Amino acid sequence: MAFNQSAARRVFALLLLFAPASFCFSLGSMEISSLLQQSDDVFPVSGEVVDTSASAGAVLNPLAPDIVVQRGRSQAEQVMKALARAHPKRLGVAVFKDDDWAVELHGKWYYYADGRILPEELRDKAALYSPQPFYQYSEKIPEWKRPTPQEAASYARMDRRRRTGSSAGRAQIFYDELWRIHSRAEAWEQQKTIRFLGKGVVVHRAVLEELALIEQKINEAAAKDPAIRQWISSLETISAWNWRDIADTQSRSNHAYGTAIDLLAANPKKLETYWLWTAQKNVDWWDVPYSQRLNPPDAVIKAFEAYGFIWGGKWLFYDTMHFEYRPEILFLNDIPLRGEY
Repeated sequence: MAFNQSAARRVFALLLLFAPASFCFSLGSMEISSLLQQSDDVFPVSGEVVDTSASAGAVLNPLAPDIVVQRGRSQAEQVMKALARAHPKRLGVAVFKDDDWAVELHGKWYYYADGRILPEELRDKAALYSPQPFYQYSEKIPEWKRPTPQEAASYARMDRRRRTGSSAGRAQIFYDELWRIHSRAEAWEQQKTIRFLGKGVVVHRAVLEELALIEQKINEAAAKDPAIRQWISSLETISAWNWRDIADTQSRSNHAYGTAIDLLAANPKKLETYWLWTAQKNVDWWDVPYSQRLNPPDAVIKAFEAYGFIWGGKWLFYDTMHFEYRPEILFLNDIPLRGEY
């Protein structure tokens, strides 16, 4: 479980300090008011939150401690520039206009709007939506450490609240327009069926090149490593496009765009794959070390990250079969890509 103990304690201390009942506090992509959602939603705490005592060049944003803000550059600037860099064929350069950072997409300006990424006409309604997930993501998997009793109790409370909690959904407008998908019918028009690691899978046409390069990189690694070959042969299902919201939320899943892919291998040792499946077995999901999780080989993770995908196994609320195309997250965390598009 990729998280730093001291950072987690600082985060929860800030929560208690700043959060009245109606306040929406961001930890990774986790809105505390909504708490836990299901699958491919991100609740990552990887790496360490940087504060002024740890680095003279960076500060901790107390309202979004998951993003390290370089001096002289706001979180809004960093996020919007990362988006522009991640999608140069679709977005113009990020600029500061109308007292906020913005990018132009298909002739329309979208503003940071406190992390909601909204068009001009909805900027004054930002509070109606949950923030988009922009968060700290570690290039390396940190050493797993057992949560303290206080942290375990906090995770248990979150788990219980998930089953009764509700929150505003994220504004889907920007990502709907980015991927040219506003309905199930439009989503289907953007999908292509491909062969990936020997299995058919339906994905968004925009990530075809990336997936082809990822497959090539995995196969090159497999040629030298029998463990990777065995993992490929053990894959039972590979799935991507699925028109749905994240379970128990009003937020659209990345699978609905066809930009997320799940690779589920055979599991004869009954290792843990996904935190919610673990929780449903009445097991403390937060107390499961890496050795008890069904993780893909490291070379597979690196292949996906090299071409703009992040891995759900690095999330605190882990989803080890899940990868999603979020190059902006890698750029925000200064993780280099093998190729930029």
